[in-house]
Amino acid sequence: MGKNSVRGEGPRERVDHAGELGWDESLYETDASGGSKNSAGPKNSAGPKEPAGSTGSAGSAGSAGSAESAQPGESGAAESASGASGGGGGADDDAAADGHRRGGPRKRAERKHRVLRWTAITLAVLIIGTAGAGYLYYQHLNSNIRKGDRSAGGSDAKKASPNAQGQTPLNILLIGSDSRNSDEDVRLGGAKDSRGSDPHADVQMLLHVSADRKNASVVSIPRDTRVDLPECKDTAKNKVFKPTNDVITNALGRGGAGCVLDTWEKLTGIYIDHWMMVDFAGVVAISDAVGGADVCVNQNIDDHPTKAQPGGSHLHLSAGKHTVKGEQALQWLRTRHAFGSDFGRSEAQHMYMNSVIRNLKSENAFTDTGRLMDIAETATKSLQVSSELGTVKKLFDLGMELKNIPMDRINMLTMPRLPDPQDPNSHVVPDQARADALWAMLRDDKPLDQKDDGKPAPSTSKGPAATAADSLAVSVVNGTGTDGRQAVTGRAGEVVSALQAKGFKKAATGSSEPAPTSEVDYPKDAGAQGKADAESVATALGLPSSAVKASDVKGLTLVVGGDWRSGDSYPKQDPKQSDPLKDTESVNGANTGACMEVYAPYRW
Repeated sequence: MGKNSVRGEGPRERVDHAGELGWDESLYETDASGGSKNSAGPKNSAGPKEPAGSTGSAGSAGSAGSAESAQPGESGAAESASGASGGGGGADDDAAADGHRRGGPRKRAERKHRVLRWTAITLAVLIIGTAGAGYLYYQHLNSNIRKGDRSAGGSDAKKASPNAQGQTPLNILLIGSDSRNSDEDVRLGGAKDSRGSDPHADVQMLLHVSADRKNASVVSIPRDTRVDLPECKDTAKNKVFKPTNDVITNALGRGGAGCVLDTWEKLTGIYIDHWMMVDFAGVVAISDAVGGADVCVNQNIDDHPTKAQPGGSHLHLSAGKHTVKGEQALQWLRTRHAFGSDFGRSEAQHMYMNSVIRNLKSENAFTDTGRLMDIAETATKSLQVSSELGTVKKLFDLGMELKNIPMDRINMLTMPRLPDPQDPNSHVVPDQARADALWAMLRDDKPLDQKDDGKPAPSTSKGPAATAADSLAVSVVNGTGTDGRQAVTGRAGEVVSALQAKGFKKAATGSSEPAPTSEVDYPKDAGAQGKADAESVATALGLPSSAVKASDVKGLTLVVGGDWRSGDSYPKQDPKQSDPLKDTESVNGANTGACMEVYAPYRW
């Protein structure tokens, strides 16, 4: 304290250690009568103080003035001033012989203890007060968050095994809902006659963050993709939805975001850790909070209703680059007719997301406390998340997981697909070979840019030799019943015969379990020996080395998947036909020159 905090007293010099304690010890000195100079009541009532060293006037005024002027550590001056006052000496000194005399050792010890006690009390009050305020605000943010069940009961994918450092990939499903259950959502989304109806998941993206947190991938599935929807439970409606085959956007109305997650897991075989969902109003609020995004169109655009295509986002921009935020950002994210299709819309959404991440990084928003608090306030009000992600700390930790990934290691694309045979003009289906290859990359935690991340080259040292084929037990599982197709009857037995012909005399059929891709699984605890045995089976049947996986199986297991419905050996894949990255509207995070082409009827 540079000045005395008591009104009416002038400035006094700081003691040498005041900066260390954050406390002015002289404020708690006592006067000649044993009372505190800073107690309640009039101060300096005996008149002006005199310079240090003066004898002062008679009575307590002289004592007070001299004592105030003397500095701590100058006890001689303070004692001299006290003795020169009218109140010094005589019976008063005799009465204070028990140690309460002003200059005595016991008095100084008592003064020190009093200062320490008050310092501790004040610090405790400050800490408790600020901590209490922080706790209350933290609880306020937590109370903003709306949570839901991670799964709707139809999820059975297994979490990836940790790498050598104990890290696992992070998979988060991002969902954009077209819900019109609030006045704001109805205003922003139009279609007032849809108010209160079951919501659709118009936007669905899987965010995959590598186990080492060095790269990230985002894969979108178009809303009108026909897939198998699993059985889902809607606890709010106390209703169970039976499995069916339908477009993926309808999964949200069959048990909420948890059913969308289950559908993705069934389709991809990828374990998804969390989901996050936002509606129209949430998009607008979050866009304003993060400062919008930089986007680009090659031609003037006006996404308006037409006779052929009613509705539209009403996005209206001139050709070139723009920063969109608020309602205009929502219009950009919802535009599909002017961008040609749902695939064009996904590409535009990826452009927007990459720009948001770039801007937040360039503005150091991840380390700007004030900015983070503003974003946190908005995000917690706007997002709905799966229950295990439902605290501010976990959302903050998630942001920190992403902030150090370089922009050129963030890749976004749309799932490979083909026209839907049932409705080729409106719907699509996954391009099985290429989509399966894409899901396999994510399951195996391989980056979509196919960079090696500086990882050391595989060891060339030889591991253990495989167990002799004639003594190796192999269980063969028929998993061909996927993607809406019936399982091939007797398929496991056919492959068992092929294995036995190659010397694996102990091969036998196991229980059926649908699987999109074929693989050879060995028990995790079997280690290098289990891997060597599995590789010998894969080699015998022409399966790639990537098909060999450590799993929770009890013994060596060959899963004959939907990608191998006939033949004694695994079908050779045409690299061109199985390239998962070809024609997928891929966008790299470092590409600042991307620009959307506008479909001719929507140009002005």
